[in-house]
Amino acid sequence: MKTSRRKFLTSVSMLAAGSVMPISAFNFGARNKLKIVLIGTGVRGTSFWGKRLVDQYSDLLEFVGLCDINPGRLEYGRKYIGVSCPTFTDFEKMIRETRPDLVIVTTKDSTHHEFIIKGLDMGCDVLTEKPLTTDENKCQDIIDAERRSGNNLIVGFNYRWSPYATKVKELVAENSIGKLTSVDFHWYLNTYHGASYFRRWHGLRQSGGTLWVHKATHHFDLLNWWIDSDPVEVFAYGALEHYGSNGPFRGDNCRTCPHKTECKYHWDITRSKHNMALYVDNEKYDGYIRDNCLFREEINIYDKMSAQVKYANNVVLNYSLTTYSPYEGWKVALNGMDGRIEAWQDLLYFKNVSVNQAEMHAAEMDQSGEEAENSDPIIVHNLWKDFETVNVPMSRGGHGGGDRRLHDKIFKNPDMPDPYRRAAGIRDGAMSVLIGIAARKSIETGAPVSIASLTDLEPRVKRL
Repeated sequence: MKTSRRKFLTSVSMLAAGSVMPISAFNFGARNKLKIVLIGTGVRGTSFWGKRLVDQYSDLLEFVGLCDINPGRLEYGRKYIGVSCPTFTDFEKMIRETRPDLVIVTTKDSTHHEFIIKGLDMGCDVLTEKPLTTDENKCQDIIDAERRSGNNLIVGFNYRWSPYATKVKELVAENSIGKLTSVDFHWYLNTYHGASYFRRWHGLRQSGGTLWVHKATHHFDLLNWWIDSDPVEVFAYGALEHYGSNGPFRGDNCRTCPHKTECKYHWDITRSKHNMALYVDNEKYDGYIRDNCLFREEINIYDKMSAQVKYANNVVLNYSLTTYSPYEGWKVALNGMDGRIEAWQDLLYFKNVSVNQAEMHAAEMDQSGEEAENSDPIIVHNLWKDFETVNVPMSRGGHGGGDRRLHDKIFKNPDMPDPYRRAAGIRDGAMSVLIGIAARKSIETGAPVSIASLTDLEPRVKRL
């Protein structure tokens, strides 16, 4: 069983410190399902790594255990996911009693390392939600654990798998603009989605590592993958100027706030039966408030961020993240010796349409399995020639169609050839968070930070 499981997971994982060892994959059938346990029954765990897997892949896998420090949330999560497996508040006890094939980690970011390392050391392969971890010491500990355990770690990067992001990768890889020289990448979080990070535990750097790590790891992974090289140095600026103590007033939480009528950021959690049952009903167990005030004094992350990153192949990246934009979306320009690629998502004025920002975010996070197809353009400019518009069929649901494709690769078609190398392992996870960690350190010190100074991973000119 162990050998078969290793074949299955190695096909979608990169082994210790990132070397690739492709071997034959093993597809689990109905008589030999993949045994899964989940640690962390918050919204991400119960939906994307919980209910969606049960709804779409129950013929290939089964949950044999769920674990969380909050017993009320744990029991609601079990019912919501739709499983009858035992539940645990003790992670090690769950591993010993259930003997899983795969541990899925969806806890608070600052605790990812704890369960990744324990899972690997207890003989399991591990799949972790992004980010890999929140600081360089924990990152090194995870690298060491995978090396000594002989087990494998997968990082759940889903943006790589959207058809739109894949087409950008293809255009760069086929040399459509010549040798890549620089990249400009800007991500905009709207006042619905962006504000939500400051309400939750993500607003505390000791929990989420700041949005340089929690959110930007998505973006840095895409960029590392597109650029096909490792970062070597980071210089950054950042500040907290909009949320936190900058607010004009504050309350205990949105439900009881005396400023409901005047606060444009007021969020009524009572309108969601799911959020009430998952969070509010279980506050008494651990004190976690889901609709916290985003102007509370304890918030200590940045709400505006800008960085310059130099890569081992001499590409220079200019990056920014804004958390209080009127709209949600991103745009990128990749400059080459022979031209330029321009791509964007959800910049509504490009389409001259108006969309409710809360509804747009809900559609992106939808895990129903259904994808409403449309197409979005990518512009390819070549020197001395007219530009070309490449229309890419894609969907909004499930992070631009990336969620389903990621899950299919892991659980349904692990041996499916993938010329774009979208499966992500420990080196991918490490290099993405190390950019954010370096940016955070750069802001604190006022100096550029070397990626090689953070862990024992040496940046490579070519990623593979």
